[in-house]
Amino acid sequence: MAKVKINRAFTLLGESVGVGERKTLALEAAKLYTHSPLNIPIEVVNGVMEGPVLMVCAAIHGDELNGVEVVRQLLSKIDANQLRGTIIAVPIVNVFGFIHKSRYLPDRRDMNRSFPGSERGSLAGRMAHMFFKQVAVHCTHIIDLHTGAIHRTNLPQIRANLEDEATADMAKAFGTPAVINASLRNGSLRSEAANLGIPVITYEAGEALRFDPIAIAAGVQGVDYVMRHLKMIRGKRPKKLPDPIIAGSTSWIRAEVDGIVRAQVSLGEHVEKGQVLAYISSPLGDSELELLAPKGGIVIGQQTMPLVNEGDAVFHLAYFANDNSLVEQQLEHFIDEINDLDDELKTAELNN
Repeated sequence: MAKVKINRAFTLLGESVGVGERKTLALEAAKLYTHSPLNIPIEVVNGVMEGPVLMVCAAIHGDELNGVEVVRQLLSKIDANQLRGTIIAVPIVNVFGFIHKSRYLPDRRDMNRSFPGSERGSLAGRMAHMFFKQVAVHCTHIIDLHTGAIHRTNLPQIRANLEDEATADMAKAFGTPAVINASLRNGSLRSEAANLGIPVITYEAGEALRFDPIAIAAGVQGVDYVMRHLKMIRGKRPKKLPDPIIAGSTSWIRAEVDGIVRAQVSLGEHVEKGQVLAYISSPLGDSELELLAPKGGIVIGQQTMPLVNEGDAVFHLAYFANDNSLVEQQLEHFIDEINDLDDELKTAELNN
């Protein structure tokens, strides 16, 4: 049995965080018009024993709020005296977007398409460069928390490059029933960190500008499971949980006409080829079009706004080599488990 080594002080942003200590840091991202500094808040929890350096970050898209609450709940649970390694918790990366309730930065650029950035580039590029060079490169593993866009919601899912073994192991440990084998996208945190050999998984769940209790509870539980997998905290992922099922591919089903949508299926539902996903009709009801599933799969994302223009993405379907009905059963079990967990967390908070 390998002997556990005592940790050492961890340095970030020029600040030293001692063994068994937690410290709140501030990365100055930019200044407002008033010259008031705008800081990215970061909390470092440095365990007493040596181990991985895991960053859990949220709100790279400033309107994606579920991850902010996941990070808050994570920090409330972490005990530095029981921790192996170091946690870098960043609840709000895109502070500009967060303040304005916007996905983007003031230059209308997407921060998650701007990594690794540049010291002399756009505002998005400069912030991405600063965050990547001063924070992300110091991690050994990263969990990046996201939601769907405005008026679009996602079933809890992990997206990861499963060609990398360490990344695949993290993705499976997280515990969502569905894992999407997603190729790396240029300019994303996931892609640039992977180029440095840092395993990164992206958790997608819920909708922008909304708190979704199931998405949040699943996120807190998933981060906990990954920390157990990395041996940062004691315990293993419960054996009773089924292994996640890998989606071979996904596709968005788009509206072929403008109109009002009446959805006939919901998140997590198994659909058959040719099944009616929704009806799109004119306001007077004098015309109506059926939106059909091109093949059997599971609904992992959908538009929540009942108004569409031609070409709008309405449903996101994932396709599995396994029996889709088995995936649906696992999703139902997963949601039941998360509902129970959410009830337990609420009870615990009331008791405290």
